[in-house]
Amino acid sequence: MLLEEFDALPEADALALVRTCADVPWWAAAVVAARPYASVADLHAHAEVQALAWGPRDVAQALADHPRIGEGHRRAGATAAMSAREQAGVDATDADLAARLAAGNARYERRFGRVFLVRAAGRSSAEILALLEQRLTHDDATEAEVTAQQLREIAALRLAGLVTAPPHAAEPAATPTAAPAPGHVA
Repeated sequence: MLLEEFDALPEADALALVRTCADVPWWAAAVVAARPYASVADLHAHAEVQALAWGPRDVAQALADHPRIGEGHRRAGATAAMSAREQAGVDATDADLAARLAAGNARYERRFGRVFLVRAAGRSSAEILALLEQRLTHDDATEAEVTAQQLREIAALRLAGLVTAPPHAAEPAATPTAAPAPGHVA
């Protein structure tokens, strides 16, 4: 949808749209509350700055809406369609790869107590599997930050895919945005 359409959406519809990018309610509310945006770049910059304040509880809530790499989403809808597109590089027909991903996902979940999350868009199965293996070597704090960063990348890509500028529109550079909303670091 075009930025002008996003800016004109009723608040509830805009919130629902932004929450498909990352299910962090206060973040979605901060992104929606800053409308109207002067440019798509301003929207993206504001969303990214706000996402820097995601704490462990925010990340855990957002992770609950992500399927395991190599698996489909638990329910139908916009986030399921986005996940399927993002994981398009995962070769579902490669039985060896599927088994290795499943085993790696299980090891990761035992080790860190959460689903393995990686920005899969633009990555091959081999790249994802290598990242999974590498991230299993992280300590808890490092992996928590890597997971949050991967979630921010996914949210930014999803938002970029949802709200766009008109074709051939000149986009001004993003203007500085406010610091993340206070009190939201969990």
